[in-house]
Amino acid sequence: MAPNHSPGFLAISQEAKKHIKETTVFDVKSRLDKGEKLIIVDVREESEFAQDHIPGSIHISKGVIERDIELKIPQSSTEIILYCGGGFRSALSAENLIRMGYTNVISMDGGIRAWRENGFPLTTH
Repeated sequence: MAPNHSPGFLAISQEAKKHIKETTVFDVKSRLDKGEKLIIVDVREESEFAQDHIPGSIHISKGVIERDIELKIPQSSTEIILYCGGGFRSALSAENLIRMGYTNVISMDGGIRAWRENGFPLTTH
């Protein structure tokens, strides 16, 4: 069940979603199943990532992504798929990366919650 988010957070998240590209968990899973080498970034907190995450994803939390993204993914045209718990923090992060000049950033709508609900694989490593 999705947490009850504050109205202000929902408002800025919905506004961000107007300016970004989104994908579904089904599209990401299908692309992974086809063997595509995707750069998937988990923007949740470190403790959330440690609990479980999408296999092969890297962790750059929302709190530091603008500071660290250029060191981890220097090429601004690289496709980057962001996810969080439900798709709100990843939308906000995507909007900021676009503002920084990244041109191929996608937020995974539904986040890890939707991934989990569909029984898709998770790891703790």
